[in-house]
Amino acid sequence: MEEADHVLEEVAARFADAVARQRRTLRTSWSAAGESGSGGHPTVDTEQLRLTLRDYREMTERLLHM
Repeated sequence: MEEADHVLEEVAARFADAVARQRRTLRTSWSAAGESGSGGHPTVDTEQLRLTLRDYREMTERLLHM
């Protein structure tokens, strides 16, 4: 029983790490789309923002269906 508990704990930790890595990747995509362009004004690539939002939604849906 203890071994099963340990395995589940390890799998849950790996899962949490994978989710955290994915969030960092999504945040990087989102942040990069809003970086400053010439004159210090943010340049927003709306297509990149749309794709990033889609990726957030897909990840959330996958997590909710587990």
